[in-house]
Amino acid sequence: MSSEFKINANREKVLQQSFHGLKSHCLSFGEVLAQSFAVIAPTTIPASNVGLIVALSGNGAWLSMIIGLVGLVFVSININQFASRSASPGSLYSYIVKGLGPTAGVICGWSLVLAYLFTAMSVLCGFANFSSVLIGHLGIHPSSITLLAVGAGIAWYAGYKDIQLSAVAMLWMEGLSIALIGILCAIIWAHHGFALDIAQLTLSGVQPGSLATGLVLVMFAFSGFESATTLGDEAKSPLKTIPRSVLGSVILAGLFYICTTYIEVLAFRHLRVDITHTEEPLGYLSQQIGLGWLGQLVGLGALASFFACVLGSINPAARIFFLMARHGLFYAKLGNTHTSNKTPHIAVTMCSVLTFLIPSVMALFQIKLFESMGYLGAIASFGFVTVYILISIAAPIYLYKINSLHRRDIIFSFIAIGFMFIPLLGSVGIPGSKMFPVPEAPYNLFPYLFLIYISTACGWFFFQRLRSPKMVNRMVKAIDAIHIRFDRDRYK
Repeated sequence: MSSEFKINANREKVLQQSFHGLKSHCLSFGEVLAQSFAVIAPTTIPASNVGLIVALSGNGAWLSMIIGLVGLVFVSININQFASRSASPGSLYSYIVKGLGPTAGVICGWSLVLAYLFTAMSVLCGFANFSSVLIGHLGIHPSSITLLAVGAGIAWYAGYKDIQLSAVAMLWMEGLSIALIGILCAIIWAHHGFALDIAQLTLSGVQPGSLATGLVLVMFAFSGFESATTLGDEAKSPLKTIPRSVLGSVILAGLFYICTTYIEVLAFRHLRVDITHTEEPLGYLSQQIGLGWLGQLVGLGALASFFACVLGSINPAARIFFLMARHGLFYAKLGNTHTSNKTPHIAVTMCSVLTFLIPSVMALFQIKLFESMGYLGAIASFGFVTVYILISIAAPIYLYKINSLHRRDIIFSFIAIGFMFIPLLGSVGIPGSKMFPVPEAPYNLFPYLFLIYISTACGWFFFQRLRSPKMVNRMVKAIDAIHIRFDRDRYK
């Protein structure tokens, strides 16, 4: 055996091992893509949530989708500057540590944890609300807390048991749901003679502020596209499959959103019915064209998509908790893996309990599931937007450090940051401005709640840093080791 062959064999052996005790290199490109798609949960928007976006953006809902798509394509380019060079369960948290240092990385980690968990909570409310409506047709009316417990419990089991089981389940559920909705929307548009909606195309009654406000929920609709980056240990050929999944999920979901939103708004206008007060828009439209059975199938598919999103959000949240715990930022046992399942089982359990607990408390206070879904989703959006801005700042700095910076990288960074500030401005508003008004209560309070959360997280980090000065050095060295592993063993 030649020395060169031995060297290459050793490199491949190193790359096939997980640093963290997770199930190594078991997920194909399709399964990795399914992770991002599951958190995006594209079928839930046309099947249930599109009315929330139309209520804010009006006839410009489709344009809000386009703006969100373009902005997040540039964000994904910045993410892939890291994802094409290294991979770990730490996702954007470890990337930002490399680009901007430990403090910014910790802000990112806490923001991602909030974003994924509140996404899981929001969509769990959607799961419970949607399943309540479907089961209600059979004369069965379980309590909200029962349905929340069922959704969270099944998601916990899948995440606890096997990442590959989770990925395959999410792949099939999302794939079938998207196909059914695509068929139904095409039939609906054909039923209306493939008409053009002039009010939408001319943006009738749309103000820039309404587009910006709508972008908050559009960001939530796209959010989680980067969650494939948490599968760095578990993906096959992670430096190829993860970047393709990140960019591909944004583009595919964006095109799907634009088409379905346009068709649904057009159809409801023709029927002279308010889409913003309809919790099952596709179910309603299918009945109007005499295809109620197809609407029921779409409803079942959407229910599966809600569940897939709960599971898809718990998985990355648990892996970020897992890696940050191994760096000393959380309770140490959260960094343990199951001896046979090779999953971060303690972190998955904690995330599942939190995902169930907060919506249940809200239900006890008589907050409707549909309202809870909107509130929790809006809060999650702040976490995602913060992370997307940080990663877009970190990318060119990281490239400069490794002598790979080009002018286009700086341009991509500025464009991504600019796009992300649009929903941020829309969510905060400008007092006294008609163009960018301050959102109505309770949405006007959410930015301040998020700032309190981040300030508390930073305060806790600085306290830990004072108590254990060596902790930060260990964290940086652990993340550096991951990057060195890929840089040295793959590219030498």
